[in-house]
Amino acid sequence: MKWLIYAVFIIMYLLVTFFGLGPVLLADGTTTERVITFLVVVTIYVLLTIAFRFVVKKMVRK
Repeated sequence: MKWLIYAVFIIMYLLVTFFGLGPVLLADGTTTERVITFLVVVTIYVLLTIAFRFVVKKMVRK
């Protein structure tokens, strides 16, 4: 069960990296557009990390 949760979070991190940082690095939009996209991606990373820590702590308690 533990490996499945780790695998799901690894896949989510990879998807956020691929679909989030790709537009930040390769987009031909304005600098403002890139910065807003970057801030959204960082926010998603933070939320994903908080969720991961919460799930791991719940697993340890069991």
